[in-house]
Amino acid sequence: MHEVAVVAMDSVVPFDFATPVDAFNWVGRYRVRVCGPKRTVDAGCFELKIPHGLELLSEVDTIVLPGHDPGMVVPKALIDALRQAAARGTRIASICTGAFVFAATGLLDGMRVTTHWLGAEELAERFPALEVDPDVLYVDNGQFLTSAGAAAGLDLCLHMIRRDHGSAVAADAARFAVMPLEREGGQAQFIVTPPVTPQGAELEPLLRWMEANASLELTLEDLAKQAGMSTRTLNRRFREQTGTTPLQWLHRARVRQAQHLLETTKDPVELIASRVGFGSATAFRDRFKRIAGTSPQSYRAAFQGCQN
Repeated sequence: MHEVAVVAMDSVVPFDFATPVDAFNWVGRYRVRVCGPKRTVDAGCFELKIPHGLELLSEVDTIVLPGHDPGMVVPKALIDALRQAAARGTRIASICTGAFVFAATGLLDGMRVTTHWLGAEELAERFPALEVDPDVLYVDNGQFLTSAGAAAGLDLCLHMIRRDHGSAVAADAARFAVMPLEREGGQAQFIVTPPVTPQGAELEPLLRWMEANASLELTLEDLAKQAGMSTRTLNRRFREQTGTTPLQWLHRARVRQAQHLLETTKDPVELIASRVGFGSATAFRDRFKRIAGTSPQSYRAAFQGCQN
């Protein structure tokens, strides 16, 4: 069992606190425990009873710092415990304004980090040694990770699950969370994200057909013909039901298939590009980097060994 500690103090954000507790417990391969410098925490509209003290941080593999009031004074005991855990190689992640707690340790100095966009400017001002990026959902620095607010905490947890146990386990957790797997944005998306197919939607048959035939050279006209509507109508319906365009959706389906092949085969990138429907390896590499935030080769190096 991978041991996870979630740290709670007064002013903890309930959503941020519950996200890692639930997300890791859904998987069944983690033991999640809660700790803090106090045994009773004021979470605003309710109180939390904390079963463990900060000594727990010396026993776990991952520590999660949920959002707290950015103006709170971080207890020295917590700062010391986090520094000691980091020195042992413990993975530490923050969600939302938990980045303020994390930054107070000095462990993030010189690193690119993120937090809730509302707090990004303040974080940069208070901790000038950080490179604060307000435009991403999460940042993975290896041992240290940070995420933006609210739902981005779930993105981060899924990413860590993906790193630990592979894409299939992460996908199961995402489905359990009813989590939209296609999230537009500038974050480096390392989670394998099957293209969203709205159940019962008018376009569901077309989306399934597109996924099954993604390796073919498909044009917008081909898709409109398959759907039995004009290209203009198809574009409008696609925006309404998926939040993206037909060709963007198709590109993501192809990249998803490429991710699977990169993880599970030794096939050359050029062959994978052809198998998933890209006209050239150059076009494939460009599109893959836009969507996944990394190159096919780097993706393979990072994740092929994660499969169970």
